[in-house]
Order: sequence, then C-alpha cells, then structure tokens
Amino acid sequence: MGLDIRWPMGLLFLLLGAILAGYGVLSDPAIYARSLGLNVNLWWGAVLLVSGVVMVALARRARP
Repeated sequence: MGLDIRWPMGLLFLLLGAILAGYGVLSDPAIYARSLGLNVNLWWGAVLLVSGVVMVALARRARP
C-alpha cells in the first residue's frame, strides 16, 4: 500500500508545536497567572515539536 501516516502526523505536530511555542514566547506573562505562572503554551508547544521531530525521524528511517 505504501501509506505512511507518520509523515503527515509529524508535519502537523511540527507546525502546531511551532505556532504554540511561538505564541508562548511572544505572549504577555500576565496571562499565565491563573496557571501558577507556568507558561503552558510554551511547554506544550515544545512537547508537540519534539513529538513531531520523532515522527518525521521515524518516517525517514522507514523509507524503503
């Protein structure tokens, strides 16, 4: 069949992680007062970026 779902999923995670991490870096720190000062957008953006990199790396490794 040749359908590898890791490419689109990895690219989607990379894109969404970059957007979310960028928002976390550029946003006002005052909005994180309700989350005990933790920049949730930055951390979850980093998690999505790492998982996207892992997915793309696994898709590249499995290339025939």
